[in-house]
Amino acid sequence: MNGMFAADDFVDLATLEAGPKRSVSLRARRVPLASPEAQLARLDALRLDDGDFEARLAETGREGLYRLPLEYFQVNVGKLCNMTCRHCHVDAGPDRIDEQMSRETAEACVDALRRTTAHTVDITGGAPELNPQFEYLVEQSVAAGRAVIDRCNLTVLLLPRMRHMPEWLAERGVEVVCSLPHWRVRNTDAQRGDGTFEKSIAALRLLNAAGYGQGDPRRRLTLVSNPAGAFLAGSQLAMEREWRAGLEREHGVHFDRLICLNNMPIARYLEWLEDTDNLAAYMARLTAAFNPAAIDGLMCRNTLSVAWDGRLYDCDFNQMLDLPVATGGHIADFDPARLQAARIVTARHCFGCTAGAGSSCGGATAGG
Repeated sequence: MNGMFAADDFVDLATLEAGPKRSVSLRARRVPLASPEAQLARLDALRLDDGDFEARLAETGREGLYRLPLEYFQVNVGKLCNMTCRHCHVDAGPDRIDEQMSRETAEACVDALRRTTAHTVDITGGAPELNPQFEYLVEQSVAAGRAVIDRCNLTVLLLPRMRHMPEWLAERGVEVVCSLPHWRVRNTDAQRGDGTFEKSIAALRLLNAAGYGQGDPRRRLTLVSNPAGAFLAGSQLAMEREWRAGLEREHGVHFDRLICLNNMPIARYLEWLEDTDNLAAYMARLTAAFNPAAIDGLMCRNTLSVAWDGRLYDCDFNQMLDLPVATGGHIADFDPARLQAARIVTARHCFGCTAGAGSSCGGATAGG
C-alpha cells in the first residue's frame, strides 16, 4: 500500500475483528465445487427446458455474441478478502493469499489500458483495497484520464490500515461501488455474516463524511443489492426509492444510486442452491425469464476482464469459471483488434445476466 503503516495497523484477516464471516471458502474446505470444471459440469447436468444459451440467442436472430466498442477495463486484482460472504461468486476469503496481482502484471494492465477506448477502469476482487497494487492502479488510471470504480465490501474500510482510504479515494474522484444486500439488518447479515450491516453503516458514514453520496459526480457512492434467496433481483428503480428513504430515515446515510444484480449460479452461491435444493428451480427460473431486451447491455459486450495473473476473460463470471476469451492470451500481449473480433464465450450461467430486467456490473440492462 503506501508503505507508512505501523505494526498495529495489521490484523489477521481470518478474525471477526477484520470482518464478519458467513462462510468458509470452497477451496479452504476442499470441496468438489472449488473446481470451475465441477461447477460447469453441475450446471450442464441439469435437465432444463430451453437450457441452451446459444440456442436462445439464435431465437433472437444472433449467431453468438460479439463485442461493441470497449468501454470498461475491469481488473480483478485477486481473491483475498476480509470477508467470506455466503453468495460470493469469487469464492474470496482470508485464505486466498496466493492469488494476488503483481506489480509486473499491474504495469502491463496500465500499458494495455492506454491502447484501448475504455473510459472506465473497474477495480474488483476480493477486497481490491487489500492488494498492494490497488493504489498504483488507481493513480495510473486517473493519470491516463480514465474514470475509476472501486468495488468495495464496505467493512474493509474499517481496518486500521484502511483509515485513509475514504478521503484518498475522494481526492482522486473514484466512484465507490459498495455491496449491501439490503437496507435492513436481517437480509444483509444472513448473506454476509453477523455484524455486517452495523459495520457497513459505519463505513457508509465514513464515506459520507468524505463527500460521497452528496450528489457530487466526482464522489459518487453506488450501492449494490443482490437477493438473499433463490429469486431474481427486484425493480431497480423501486428499490432505490425504498432504500434511499430507509437508510436516510433509520441511519442518516446517503448514497447516489442503487444497482441490482441477479445472483450467478457459480461458486458459493451454487453450493447454497444445492444445499437448499433450489438449484434446479433457480435455473428454471432464469431460463424462463430470458429477456432478449437485456442482451444489448450485457457487460461482456463492452468490457474486458483481466485476472490477477493477467489472463483475459469476457467478464468476471467467466473468469471465475476459467473460461478465457476465445483468443486466449495475457494482458502483456493484448491485441485490441483481435479481441474485438472474437466471439464471446458463453455457457449456462449466462442466463443469470439475461433474466428479468437483466444483470450486469452496472445493474439492470433492460430497465429497472
